[in-house]
Amino acid sequence: QVQLMESGGGLVHAGESLRLSCAASGSGFSINTVGWYRQPRGKQREWVATISSDGVPNYAFSVRGRFTISRDNAKNTVTLQMDGLKPEDTAVYYCNLNHGWTDYWGQGTRVTVST
Repeated sequence: QVQLMESGGGLVHAGESLRLSCAASGSGFSINTVGWYRQPRGKQREWVATISSDGVPNYAFSVRGRFTISRDNAKNTVTLQMDGLKPEDTAVYYCNLNHGWTDYWGQGTRVTVST
């Protein structure tokens, strides 16, 4: 069983930065793809970025060039550095670990970007 705990959300102005972190407990972190999703109020959850077990990142087009995902397998953490934030980035951000047919989710952390 894997448990995920996000931290780092908050309220910022457009153009500012935030750093989200996700700590995983349980076994198998290093061998699985981990990533971030977000859910704006009233909308579907959407993929933001993932990073493979060997450190290869992928980004949604909307965040490419502004967000950076990284992982530390020794500490069982995955981080999302968000720069150049826009109001449309406002959402609850969820950490995800994919293990075959099973997805594990954190409880989410809210990010609000004001104009």
